[in-house]
Amino acid sequence: MTVSKLVNRDEFIRWYENERKPYSWIISEYKRKYDIEIGNGTISNWRSQLGLEKRAVRDASLIPWAVKREHRLNHMLQMLRTEARRRAGQPIPAERMKQLESWLRNVREEDAVVHYDPDTPQGWWLVPRRPGIDNDLIRVPEKVTRARGSRE
Repeated sequence: MTVSKLVNRDEFIRWYENERKPYSWIISEYKRKYDIEIGNGTISNWRSQLGLEKRAVRDASLIPWAVKREHRLNHMLQMLRTEARRRAGQPIPAERMKQLESWLRNVREEDAVVHYDPDTPQGWWLVPRRPGIDNDLIRVPEKVTRARGSRE
């Protein structure tokens, strides 16, 4: 039988839900305070077991593609993720919000949308908006490649 590393349920809930500490902080604090090594998967499991909501916002209308690992740190993808958080009413740090607003202004001024092509080294492109088709921030793809519920 496996023994849970969760030392203090209420403390974890406070850190995760109320204080919204990053996973990296919780991992470091567990090591410092309890000399117990945990990882992201452990935190996700505890979150699920305790019925806490996921932090990540997944919006398939903004990110309908299965994104290759080498394209996951691209600025355009980060901005789409941030916009998904904003639309979901999630908190966004002030500096990130400033970046988002600047990026959105640029996209509007160019009358462009985000296009993703996994078969190119760059992956992400701003392309001209197609009137009557591309009505949001992305080029409407011919085919949705992101599996439902999966990470992008």
